[in-house]
Amino acid sequence: MSDRRRYDLLVFDWDGTLMDSVSTIVECTRTTLDELGLPQLPEALIRGSVGLSVEATVRRLTPGGEPDAETARRIQETYRRNWFDTYRDRPILFPGVGDLLASLQAAGYLLAVATGKSRRGLARDLEACGLAPVFHATRTADEARSKPDPQMLHALLAELGAQPRRALMVGDSIWDLQMAGAAAMPAVAVATGAHPRPDLLAENPLACFDAVGQLAAWLDSEG
Repeated sequence: MSDRRRYDLLVFDWDGTLMDSVSTIVECTRTTLDELGLPQLPEALIRGSVGLSVEATVRRLTPGGEPDAETARRIQETYRRNWFDTYRDRPILFPGVGDLLASLQAAGYLLAVATGKSRRGLARDLEACGLAPVFHATRTADEARSKPDPQMLHALLAELGAQPRRALMVGDSIWDLQMAGAAAMPAVAVATGAHPRPDLLAENPLACFDAVGQLAAWLDSEG
């Protein structure tokens, strides 16, 4: 890799960053709450939970933050059933994502994913959109502690032999940015998903893009 390039490894979040799925996740959550007879919640609260593991999301969406084990089990099972039966085929990649990743791969970057999805969910998405060969490594929420804990990033750095200062996190949520900070990794934000631009900027990313496709030009400008 060129010594002039600032980063060797680019780590992407999935939902809301590469895949246009946040509104679908909100709809699936609302369906789940209705089916279980639970109170509906503000959309901002649901959107703000995107990117966390299912377990962490259930805690955030439950009054008091600590549901009993049976309630937590029912929410998780019902959500997963609704997602795989009804909603999983709705999200699509944001425009230009395939070309962006291909160009970054051709330029010699290591590419990885750190996502709040399950391994099963990510594997299905990668197969459906044909992107599995693009990524050198991936980590999911059922393989590590939930964001913003940095365990996923530590695992990716170790697997790929990258140094934190030479890696860049790309995500649409404050959880992505906080995770990067906890791993001593620089990060950029994409205002296309879970959290609005002011919330992202409050985490002091190096940049905040309107679309992930703007990343390539920014990397070129960074040298």
